[in-house]
Amino acid sequence: MCRILGKYREGVCAPGTTDKQMWEARKVKDSLHPDTGKPILPPFRMSGYVPFGTPIVVGLLLPNPTFSQTVFWQWLNQSHNAAVNYANRNASKETPTVTLLQSYIGAVTSAVSIALGLNWLINRSESLRPSTRNLIQRLVPYPAIATASVLNVVLMRRHELAVGINVVDRNRKTIGTSKVAAKKALMETGLTRAILPLPVVVIPSLTMNYLEKTALLKNFPKLRLPLHSLACLVAFGGGLPVAIAMFPQVSSISTSVLEEHIRSSTDSDVLFYNKGL
Repeated sequence: MCRILGKYREGVCAPGTTDKQMWEARKVKDSLHPDTGKPILPPFRMSGYVPFGTPIVVGLLLPNPTFSQTVFWQWLNQSHNAAVNYANRNASKETPTVTLLQSYIGAVTSAVSIALGLNWLINRSESLRPSTRNLIQRLVPYPAIATASVLNVVLMRRHELAVGINVVDRNRKTIGTSKVAAKKALMETGLTRAILPLPVVVIPSLTMNYLEKTALLKNFPKLRLPLHSLACLVAFGGGLPVAIAMFPQVSSISTSVLEEHIRSSTDSDVLFYNKGL
């Protein structure tokens, strides 16, 4: 299947190849890791982020969460994020199991700590009106999720910063291993993770804050959860492609900013690397 796409990029298309076969080949290729060539499990692919992540987002945005609810949903969210970050990492270098476990614990601990700390501060703010406090509590997950998501990326992929990632030329020939490229890759991925929760948290929160004041939810309170879930699904489905499209998965970097051993190994002005997703 993947050979069909490779030939197509070279301007060669086998006789009898149909559009359906081309799209099927594309689907197969997108399910494989670009570095290892191994299949990525459906829950951890970017195409599975919305269907598998939306129930978690709904839980994160439930109003007036208890201590145990906050801990559970933040733990579940960051566990899912950690798996997605690992599955879509740059895998040109192996990551030790001990490093993965340490990174996972750090990511989850930071998420839960930030969320609980913000909730505690809001609950201590007696000067806030109940409606204002309720709105702020709905928005609390954003700084918690955004900060923890960035830390999650850095912690789950910190091994790349330590050893570097492969950079290749236009012919996909590996030129060397670069820590500079690894830093750029994590910065781009981290920025994506910081932007992604913005529409996912803010849009459903503002939508539900408005709808709860209307006669619809006052007369039919059982509609609250379905409408909340729908708002999360729409916001997540719309926000994910925008966030992912900010930087291409195969990114470029000027050879002049890379390490000396790489600059001396190629005549190319620009090299490429797998940023990860």
